[in-house]
Amino acid sequence: MYHTPVLLTESIDGLAINPEGTYVDVTYGGGGHSRAILEKLTSGRLIAFDQDVDVTKNAIIDERFLLLNQNFKYLKNFLRLHNAIPVNGILADLGISSHQIDDPGRGFSTRFEGDIDFRMDRRKPLNGRVIINTWDEQELIRIFAEYGEIANSKKLATNIIKYRATKEIITTTDLKEAIGNCAPKGKEFKYQAQVFQALRIEVNGELDALKELLIQAKDVLAPGGRLVVLTYHSLEDRLVKNYIKTGNFEAILEKDFFGNPLIPFRKISRKPITPSEEEIRENSRARSAKLRIAEKI
Repeated sequence: MYHTPVLLTESIDGLAINPEGTYVDVTYGGGGHSRAILEKLTSGRLIAFDQDVDVTKNAIIDERFLLLNQNFKYLKNFLRLHNAIPVNGILADLGISSHQIDDPGRGFSTRFEGDIDFRMDRRKPLNGRVIINTWDEQELIRIFAEYGEIANSKKLATNIIKYRATKEIITTTDLKEAIGNCAPKGKEFKYQAQVFQALRIEVNGELDALKELLIQAKDVLAPGGRLVVLTYHSLEDRLVKNYIKTGNFEAILEKDFFGNPLIPFRKISRKPITPSEEEIRENSRARSAKLRIAEKI
């Protein structure tokens, strides 16, 4: 089942859609955003990306619409291939879709028993099982510290290596057992979610793909074109915030000879837009969402 996307109205409004324009939904998922964009187009066109092969079963049939079963880090190449540069707007709803979370076989959720796969694109060879059972302690520490922001990542890596010496870690239940007593009391669920997030980011190269997307968005957007990005954790949000603000990921503001800032975007929303209490009640996944909107200068 596919759910209504988080902050749907605000995201579509943020695109400021020209009915004759060209738009890109780089995270097709259940197609909620794409359907809402198509409703506002007349002679315009919409190109969507999603690396998960499952989404092709749910593709919209519309002559104005093209779905590409590709990672959005190849944005520029495929837009060029389909003669779609420049575009008037790009929308990205990052993280995992509700459909992926609710499929136990994917291993994305701590709630279900399933394989620790974590791949968004199941054509790729690297999965969570390979990392958790074969990577060395230093690599595990790096993943958990960087991508899970886990304070005791060394203890966690040691626990996992001890556990896997006696039994291969195959399922989400095995992984939770291997985590053992690392989680602070009363915060077990949050801690497990951080571990799962760290592995998922590593398996899918999510932060590198996001950097590629932001750099390429600057190149393919028409002047005045909109960039609309929904993030769900601080690592993603920091990259988006810094890039919109300064045109780089280190938040270093560079200026030209006359002292004018060399920035590719103008912020439309001064602060990130967050969901209402009502939306959070209806969809708990919305709780951590932040929406940032920018316009190409």
